[in-house]
Formats: sequence, structure tokens, C-alpha cells
Amino acid sequence: MVVNKILLTKKIAPLHLPISNGGFPSGGVTIDPPVVLAPMAGITNAAFRMLCREQGAGLFVSEMITARALTERNVETLRMIVPGKGESPRSVQLYSTKPLDIKNAVQMIGDENLADHIDLNFGCPVPKVTRNGGGAALPYKRNLFAAIVEAAVNTAKPFGIPVTVKMRVGIDDEHKTYLEAGMSAAQIGVVWVALHARTAAQFYEGKSDWSTITRLVEHLAPTGVPVLGNGDIWSGNDGLAMIEETGCAGIVVGRGCLGRPWLFADLVRAFNGESERPLPSLFEVREVLFRHAELLTEYFGSEDRACRDLRKHTAWYLKGFRVEGDLRARFGMVSSLVELRYLLDQLVDAPYPEAIGDAPRGRTSRSRSVSLPQGWLNDPDEFAEVSEVNAGSGG
Repeated sequence: MVVNKILLTKKIAPLHLPISNGGFPSGGVTIDPPVVLAPMAGITNAAFRMLCREQGAGLFVSEMITARALTERNVETLRMIVPGKGESPRSVQLYSTKPLDIKNAVQMIGDENLADHIDLNFGCPVPKVTRNGGGAALPYKRNLFAAIVEAAVNTAKPFGIPVTVKMRVGIDDEHKTYLEAGMSAAQIGVVWVALHARTAAQFYEGKSDWSTITRLVEHLAPTGVPVLGNGDIWSGNDGLAMIEETGCAGIVVGRGCLGRPWLFADLVRAFNGESERPLPSLFEVREVLFRHAELLTEYFGSEDRACRDLRKHTAWYLKGFRVEGDLRARFGMVSSLVELRYLLDQLVDAPYPEAIGDAPRGRTSRSRSVSLPQGWLNDPDEFAEVSEVNAGSGG
């Protein structure tokens, strides 16, 4: 294991998650260090969460779950919320554009003891989500946003399940919503607000604007609700820099851990003020990759499906390393654990490519016009579905 000498000065305080349902100490659990794995569609299944959990850090959130699909008991959706072995607290992210659907999903989660923490998605910039008024588009409709958050918080409260929200700065530079939405969520009773410091229009372009995190921290200070920062955390030092620069209480890690689950170990090191940075060699990386394949096989119950899912991860794991001959292409077609092991054993050990390993990766799509429902921007107060919540409560 190679180490890189750096200078750090302080340990970062932990986060508190006030879970009061069964099985947890009185007052909830401590998230130490205050690092959260961001929900990522097609990525943060139980297998990947297990890998990240083994590297340390705090809280690991499921892939985004559609509230309606959950209550309709869609088989794949139900698989997505099953926690990994020993996973605690169990954290689920819900998505919907309808308060009643959120209410019903949270009620189901509480009644059937399916999760210990619920996060609400108001940050997804993907067109198929925003064109339906969801994700990063939704906070613009301030009354709808408040109704959804309130439905979740009020329904979760009797079960002792804390609710958090994750959002973006806004739709675009002309329609920023994060300050108003953050305050609304805080006043309704969420435990924290996480902010990805980009607009939906930016998608994943350029550098995130950490100054927006600073402004939200200051804006919510009177409420006592902490802010978590998200955007461009590629190393433990980046996480530390975000906290020192913005004053946020913790960080949310997304693309930075793609093919780099040991980023969490690096964050643990940085947040503890330790000076030696662990960096894995290629041989160490290959063993993590193979373990990932084994965990995916257990998760899907199929080697073939596991290997197909692993292909995208393999490209991230090997990024920056020299891979001889046609091996890289063959990894992209692997279909069994035996074949994967054979290919991995052909690799020649090499030190971690720090410059490339710490560079941005994952989706880097350019800015674009945000797909929205027709007339979405006409009136931020327009909302005709508040009565749905009461209609679903039996009076």
C-alpha cells in the first residue's frame, strides 16, 4: 500500500441521525465521520454499498426508489430496498411528484419496518424525471414541494424514522430554489438538507459552486438544521476542503466513489486528521473488483447478470492503470466469475495513478435546457393536489 504525505489539522465532528424506532440507542445513531454515500441509479445497490461500508464512513443510501412502484410491490423495486448483510441504519431514497404517493410509501416502510431513514429526491437532473416535474424541477413549485416533504415527515414521525432531503441549486441560473426550499424543508422538520452545488441545467458540467453551500449553511443557521455538501469530492482532501470552506456539517459522495470505494477510507483518514493517505496498487484494486463481482452475484442471484452489471464498474476501477493488450476490451465482455478471475490474473501490478485516480469521472454531460412539463415555470404557487394527502387519510 502506497502512502502520500499530507498535512491535516483537525477531526470533523460527527452527524446525529435521530432514529427512535426499535434496535437503536436512545436518541439515535452517530454518523462518524459525517459522510453519506449518495443514491445513484444502477450503482448503489446492496453489493456496492457493502464495498463502501467496508471502507468506513457513515451512511449509505439505496438507489432512488419510486414511491408508487414500492407501494405496488414491484419485484425489482422491492429488491432494491433489501439491505446488505449487517447494514445499519437502513437508508432508502424515495422519489415522487405526488404527496399521496409519498405518504403511502412512507406508511408502508413504517408498517413493514423496511427502513430506518428516508431521504427525499429533489436533485435528479435526468430529463425523464424533470419532464414530469420531478427531481430538481420540483422545488420550483413551492407548495407542492412543501406538501411532499410534509407528507413524508408527518407519516414517518410515529415510526421514529427521520427524513432528509437532497436537492440542487435550482432549475437553472434564472430559477434558483435552494434557499427557499431548504428553509421550507427545515421548518417542516427534516433532519438535514443536502445540496448538490449545481443547477439541473448544469447536469454534471464544470465545477460545482461551493459558495451556494456556504449560503445555505448561513441561511439555515437560525433553524439549527445542518447542511450537507455535495459536488466534486474526488479525494479525502476534497471532502475536508468542502467542510472548511463552506461550514457544512458533512458531505455526500456520488461520482467520486465510482470504481473507487476506498475513497471512503481516504475520507475517514482526512476527517480524523491523519497524515498518511492509503492508495491501493493495481493488485489490491483487482481484489476489490473481484469481491464486487462476488457481492453482485449474491445480490442478483445470477453470475451472468452480475458480470453484465460489473462491466461499467470495471472501466472505472481500471481507469489510469496500464492494461496490456486487449485485456481492457475483454473485461467489457466478461460473463462469469471464472473468466473474470482469469482476466484479473493477467494484470501486471502497478502503483496507484494518483493524478488520474483523483480526477473527475462518471457522467460529465454538458449543460442543457431542462426538460419541464408545459407551463411549469408560469406560476411557482400553482398546486392542485394538496387535498390528496387528506383524501388518503380516511378524513
